Amino acid sequence: MVEILFSFCFATTVLALSPGPDNIYVLLQSITHGTKYGLATVYGLISGCIFHTTLIAFGVSALIKANDSIYIGLKIIGACYLLYLAYNVYTSSAQIELNEDAVPKKTTRQLFKQGVLMNILNPKVSLFFLAFFPGFLFSESLSKVLQFYVLGGLFMLVSLIIFSTIAVLSGSISSALREKKNLGVMLKWLQIVVFVGIAVFILVG
Repeated sequence: MVEILFSFCFATTVLALSPGPDNIYVLLQSITHGTKYGLATVYGLISGCIFHTTLIAFGVSALIKANDSIYIGLKIIGACYLLYLAYNVYTSSAQIELNEDAVPKKTTRQLFKQGVLMNILNPKVSLFFLAFFPGFLFSESLSKVLQFYVLGGLFMLVSLIIFSTIAVLSGSISSALREKKNLGVMLKWLQIVVFVGIAVFILVG
């Protein structure tokens, strides 16, 4: 059980560190307007995860309860989706664009609300949770709903720590991204390895 949760936290950490729309947006807000604006965005994004966790916890748990074979099907579909994400990363550019001029200033309350809506209204988050979480169910005795909430809580905690660190250290991070041209390539391949690794873990687990 501990090993599964540790693996889940490790995978979440790497994915949170990998360049994506959310953490790049947090970085840009922090660079352009200040740390507190980046943190407001972070809190909104993380709060939105509660919606997706609840959706998966009750929806997927009900499906698994209705038919155990559905669980195997979900794992296979999830692994295929993660491999698809790995392929998308492989075919994308390794260049990380930081266009600070395209970030309008908003109040921290507006950024919090925007972060929540960005997360809730993004169907890719639900798809990712659906692909990611079932492979890390860790107990035969605990209810599936509780396990999904534990995984969701860990996902939010790890993401909160990583995204908040990005906001606080935005100046140093942006300088490193500009100076070290090969950093984007390294992060790109790290993301590919993690997606493929999780897919294999789900299939053989």
